[in-house]
Amino acid sequence: MNAPEYSTKSAKVMMNRVSNMPFRWSLNPYRGCSHGCSFCYARGTHAFLGFEADDTFRTQVLVKSNAAQVLEAQLEKMAKKHNWNLASLADEMGSIAVGTATDPYQAIEAKARITRSCLEVLARYQVPVSITTRSPLILQDVDILGKMNLQSINISIHTLNPEIWRGLEPSSPAPAKRLEALSQLHKENLPVGVFLAPIIPLLTDSTPDLSRLLNEIKRHGAGFVMPSVLRLSNDVRPWFMQWVRERYPDVERPLGRLYRNGYPPQSYVELKMSRVRLLMARFDLPTYESISKSVGRRPADLRPAREQLILPI
Repeated sequence: MNAPEYSTKSAKVMMNRVSNMPFRWSLNPYRGCSHGCSFCYARGTHAFLGFEADDTFRTQVLVKSNAAQVLEAQLEKMAKKHNWNLASLADEMGSIAVGTATDPYQAIEAKARITRSCLEVLARYQVPVSITTRSPLILQDVDILGKMNLQSINISIHTLNPEIWRGLEPSSPAPAKRLEALSQLHKENLPVGVFLAPIIPLLTDSTPDLSRLLNEIKRHGAGFVMPSVLRLSNDVRPWFMQWVRERYPDVERPLGRLYRNGYPPQSYVELKMSRVRLLMARFDLPTYESISKSVGRRPADLRPAREQLILPI
């Protein structure tokens, strides 16, 4: 397996407005991801760079070297319109999701610290933030996380099966390490839970496997769980099905029948999600939606001086 190659990229914007999502903005410090998850919907984003939705997403990673400066400029412009009233700014912006198309804590972050530099800016402006990652590297930023208007930390875990995990995610941290990170973040009193995603039909969707995983999630202190079933875009489907064909040939045809479109039939989804919710209830694990009003915090209604607010560029 080829090692990832990293190159720097100058970003023009860092916060991108989104629609039809539970958050209003996305922020991705990198483009591409060295974790190499076979099912990752974000593989298709490399097509905008002229790449295929194949392993190039893992091997060609772009580092947004000026991310913090660009983010600072965007937030400064918006803050001026609110006369530096952070509470008013937060109300207008809604939530920023960090890590929607790349893992902000993939291996390069240990040295590059691009994500950390962005979090420092977000902490200054006190805008609502959620972070999604598969990596315990997030623990290196606990000092900043505690100062942020943090809505949630979402640790992604979808299986405890070592064979399936390593096959699907060739370079991601082990599920056990993610559970340890979950426990540490919980001990820091941070709003942390689990993205149980993706639930993969015929591979990770059995009741015993889901029950075992949810038991461990509960035991390690998750405050909530957000389950979702695998989606396969047209770009990602050939790559993922190739992986299935090579490792689980008996599963390829029935899985292909379920994924004639990008999502399994509603009958499958409803049955599976109903079963997951029953298991969550057994382990007293709420959904994020059911507790969202009680997590995170609202910034103080202050009008800080500009020189106190803005980080030097």
